[in-house]
Amino acid sequence: MSTSPAGGAFVLARHGAATPLLVSEADWPGVVRAVGDLGQDIGRVTGQAATVEHGANAAQGEVVLVGTLGRSPLIDDLVRRHKLDVSGIAGQWEAAVTTIVEDPVPGIRRALVIAGADKRGTIYGVYDLSEQIGVSPWYWWADVRVPHQDALYVLPGRHVQPVPAVKYRGIFFNDEAPALSGWTKEKFGGMNHAFYTKVFELLLRLKANFLWPAMWDNAFGTDDPLNQQLADEYGIVMGTSHEEPMMRAEKEWTSGHHGAWDYATNAREIGAFWREGMERSKHYEQVVTLGMRGEGDTPMSAEANTQLLERVVADQREILKQVVNPDITRVPQVWALYKEVQGYYEQGMRVPDDVTLLWSDDNWGNLRRLPTAEERKRAGGAGIYYHFDYVGGPRSYKWLNTMPITKAQEQLHLALAYGADRLWVVNVGDGKPMEFPIEFFLDYARTPQRWDKDHLDEFTRLWATREFGPAHAGEIATAIEQYTKYNGWRKPELVDPSTFSLDNYHEADRVEAAWRTLAQRVDALADKLPADERTAYFELVQYPVDASANLVRTCITAARNAADARLGHPKANAEADEVRALFARDAALGDAYNHLLDGKWDHMMDQTHFGYVSWRDPPVNVMPAVSWIQVPQAGSLGVRAEDEEPTPKGDIPLGTIDSVANETRTLTLFDRGRTPVAYTIAADAPWLLPTRQEGTLGATEQTVVLRVDWSKLPAGTESATGTVSVRSGDGKPIRYTLRALRLPVTRENATGFVESNGYVAIEAADTTTRTADGKEADAPHWVELPDYGKTRSAMTVYPVTMASDTASAASLQYRMYLYDDGDLQLQATLAPTQNFVPGRGLRFAVSVDDGPRTVVDTLARNSKEDWARSVEDGVRRVTLPLAIARPGYHTLKIWAVDPGVVLERLVVSRGEPRPSDLGPPESFHPGHVAGR
Repeated sequence: MSTSPAGGAFVLARHGAATPLLVSEADWPGVVRAVGDLGQDIGRVTGQAATVEHGANAAQGEVVLVGTLGRSPLIDDLVRRHKLDVSGIAGQWEAAVTTIVEDPVPGIRRALVIAGADKRGTIYGVYDLSEQIGVSPWYWWADVRVPHQDALYVLPGRHVQPVPAVKYRGIFFNDEAPALSGWTKEKFGGMNHAFYTKVFELLLRLKANFLWPAMWDNAFGTDDPLNQQLADEYGIVMGTSHEEPMMRAEKEWTSGHHGAWDYATNAREIGAFWREGMERSKHYEQVVTLGMRGEGDTPMSAEANTQLLERVVADQREILKQVVNPDITRVPQVWALYKEVQGYYEQGMRVPDDVTLLWSDDNWGNLRRLPTAEERKRAGGAGIYYHFDYVGGPRSYKWLNTMPITKAQEQLHLALAYGADRLWVVNVGDGKPMEFPIEFFLDYARTPQRWDKDHLDEFTRLWATREFGPAHAGEIATAIEQYTKYNGWRKPELVDPSTFSLDNYHEADRVEAAWRTLAQRVDALADKLPADERTAYFELVQYPVDASANLVRTCITAARNAADARLGHPKANAEADEVRALFARDAALGDAYNHLLDGKWDHMMDQTHFGYVSWRDPPVNVMPAVSWIQVPQAGSLGVRAEDEEPTPKGDIPLGTIDSVANETRTLTLFDRGRTPVAYTIAADAPWLLPTRQEGTLGATEQTVVLRVDWSKLPAGTESATGTVSVRSGDGKPIRYTLRALRLPVTRENATGFVESNGYVAIEAADTTTRTADGKEADAPHWVELPDYGKTRSAMTVYPVTMASDTASAASLQYRMYLYDDGDLQLQATLAPTQNFVPGRGLRFAVSVDDGPRTVVDTLARNSKEDWARSVEDGVRRVTLPLAIARPGYHTLKIWAVDPGVVLERLVVSRGEPRPSDLGPPESFHPGHVAGR
């Protein structure tokens, strides 16, 4: 596509005129309709819409000729006369070709031909051209601007729309109250065809083909009789959710008073209900959900058994034979193995081979099961049901996007590698806040080879370029990557004042600073954007960043308020006021979103997100609790210390500072009252230097930094302990102890990670050495997943289909200097992956130096409580003992055993690392970048 003339290019529009579009009336209605959209899209870009003609005699000169093989006489005639080469697309699912044809028919000198192998192939070819000329699929759904162009030219060449990797690809509206339900009720009068046709068009522009409709008190087939008819005309394949078999909505049963939803006692009524659903939809393209769950998306009764469920499926298939097609194998069917239903399968329940097995994740983006080699032989194939939104335990998450595409790609890659490629459907909640991951999910389902782990940053940058132009695409792409990563640390509904540590590793300060810096950059960029880009920018970037940053800041400020109130710090009162202001800002941000464009998106940000105490949504946002204190007139000294270790009495330890890390410790001094307080600070060792020795405290707190002057530590001394006393007047001093440790290695000669303050923290990708299990290209080896996980990146084993091997030679090796010996421990931080291959664990092995390997199963303690903790944390932490014979250099080795293990970090320590969400900062090592 070009906006200026080029040799051999086809003129789509110039000089205020658009080339006409030609499509046969005999073609599919959805194709004819999409061609009409293309004509309008050309008008959106140039100001002059293209006319649509239906007969070759009506067009002259140059035309855009659109049609479907076997359906369009115009296209079939070109093929018959060898004017159009359809090799590579004929007979292929959803394939298409776009090319320029000279003298296609008498009276037409030149044509840009878009020919599809089937109706959606043609439709995708049409919308691909729309996107190329500058109309984003999100032009309506996210108010993305359409840049004006005076002229449009299509460059010569043959462009083939490939067969998608996944046959059926779509979304599921779920958990749609209060936001989507409130919005559709106000704007459309409910979830009727006026709403759904907007959805159908969006899906087709995204080159998707499948939909599970909204189900919370909604019934797609009966709420509006036009819903099903128009879905089929547009070209959307319909299904019904995992708990709504046979094209019937739960609402249809509960509102119809059909008796108990119990097949053991009410099979006749339920069977008749299902038959009605199939009679209503039998002429439409669909994938029929089989099986049965309990009423209200719950498990069936405890008495339910596999024999009863097999009878349910058999009876459902008999209805399909009688109503839809006697050849049952020609009726696409799916059995959703969701939650307890997977257990039925594992207990021996089976369905015929032509039924697609729809495996599910754990509702948190971790696939529970994928097909075995034997299951991959089934004619019905397999698919996945995935989640970007969820209502249920351990906590619902519905508000904003919290799925980094790095995480999604890693799991979706597994699905394809293990043959789950028949149907992919993702729960997108209300849909609107999930624009970015929705498009990635659908794009990856079509062309996964394009978006491997090493090109995800390119996907984000190209997405930002399309929506906002190239000038600021890099900044916008970075903002999208960072906010989804930060929300992936811990979903907003799980953030509370206790989430990020105030005391350890400066964690709360670091998290708040990261969000604050991102929000400031995003807000500053908003002022630089053209006016016609700011609405989309607010929806897609600024609101999710500002609102997420505001929520985290609210909770961290509430934590500081509680801590300062306990210490009697007057600052607690200002912090309480700040929490109230931040909470009010949250409401203002939501109102701003809802009232965009004169209220176009009213109710879309009605979802509550403050105040969760269980999985259920709070009915309203609830501000974190705060405390105000009474500040006495008399002043008194208060001190808060960094890395303070709890002690019942006596001196307060502040840990160890070593000569390589050369850290500092900070004391924060404050006045508990209104009268100024004088203080003195004294150290009992000449090498221990506070930045202040005395001062007076008033309304402003003061910080004192403690550092070690290594030149004053006596020569030959390896370790010394000093004490700092902080005193006010004749009061009892507060005493802090600090150990200085001079190491035999230096920053200049260190050849590995160096222990600091009792631990070595390692990012998984920062290896000293990596080894593969052979020299072949497909030999098992570790690869980096860039920007994956809680901190920087992660390591996993490729190929992901490798056989389990406890003697594998694929290793990650880390050289480290330890000044501790004896009984240490290793804490490995991993993605919360599930054991998706039955009968196998999720294992890796550990050794030190040339010692024996210890095989570790990350799921050895996979109780419900352990799983809940892992998905809440976004990681699984596994601890094992390490016996270190002597201080000095050692090599920690991590060996591949099972594929699917995703390793993010390693911490070697004496005892448990101090509690924190993100873990300690990475230890010094050669090439170390501070703060990275």
